[in-house]
Amino acid sequence: MLNQISVGHMFISGGDQPRPGAVSGGLLGADYKIENGRYRFARVYNGENWNPQLRAPLTAPGVNVKAGEYLLAVRGRDVKGTDNIYQFFESTAGKQVLIKVGPNPDGSGSREVTVVPTGNEGGLRNLAWIEDNRRSVDKLSGGRLGYVYIPNTGGGGYTSFNRYFFAQTNKQGAVIDERFNSGGLLADYVVEYLNRKQMARLAFRDGKDWNVPAGSIYGPKAMLINELAGSGGDAMPWFFKKAKTGALIGKRTWGGLIASFRMPTLMDGGSITAPNGAVYGLDGEWEVENYGVAPDIEVEFDPAAWRMGRDPQLERAVEWLLAEIKKDPPKEYKRPPYPDYHKGRPLGKP
Repeated sequence: MLNQISVGHMFISGGDQPRPGAVSGGLLGADYKIENGRYRFARVYNGENWNPQLRAPLTAPGVNVKAGEYLLAVRGRDVKGTDNIYQFFESTAGKQVLIKVGPNPDGSGSREVTVVPTGNEGGLRNLAWIEDNRRSVDKLSGGRLGYVYIPNTGGGGYTSFNRYFFAQTNKQGAVIDERFNSGGLLADYVVEYLNRKQMARLAFRDGKDWNVPAGSIYGPKAMLINELAGSGGDAMPWFFKKAKTGALIGKRTWGGLIASFRMPTLMDGGSITAPNGAVYGLDGEWEVENYGVAPDIEVEFDPAAWRMGRDPQLERAVEWLLAEIKKDPPKEYKRPPYPDYHKGRPLGKP
């Protein structure tokens, strides 16, 4: 019991628990509003239909439902605004369903399409949140800043970092968002890349000169953290702070850097974990466990502002980064003239 309340990575789960049967409801990956007595699509989530985990039912080839259209019928049953829309999709996840959609509530101009509802919209909505954040940073900064989201410090987190970071190396700075980071490994790889220094420029016969090393953003960085980031999500901002990479903005992280490993399954089918590997600082202190990593700039995530379409933590990060760029503008490097060997000009300085 003492371990359970004093070490973050001590878990007890499962066992002799009732497991009632469940009916898998289908979801279309959309937000709705009720207008003219009908359900109208307020937003259709795009997903990535090449990725089985992010398949979006309404944007699949041949479906192409758009926001603003009405959902008129499901499997031949008329759908009214007074109905519970989810009852039409009970036990349909992963199955083909015929729906009628159209631009008008009276059904004129409608068409029937076959969709395959998903059992979970979480991935679609999370991707939309990430992409909305990226667009917000781009708009607020006038295209000068990049946005990189890191959901965890396992395989998925490194994939997300590689995808977003290396695609935005033309930016003057970056917001690194690790809010809600669910942990995994110790993300020293990420912090090392964020701290790469420019060493040279590479001139080509045609086109723009390149930076060396090429895969980096050399301007200022800010990392967004919150109380729902922990484990590897504690270590990453801790390393970020130790390396003096930039500012931590948001709320103090969870505070769990004693890793645990699963023990053999118990007789009743349950499981426990045992603390096994603890991380400490080079000054001989347990710096993070049961405390977390505090931000340099504390910003509350205001639910009222969020409902109005704002993200105060993200906005503060952009504000801080633009101020840093103004204080220390990106350096301009002049390409030297080509050497004239007829004049005995040396290749470079001795």
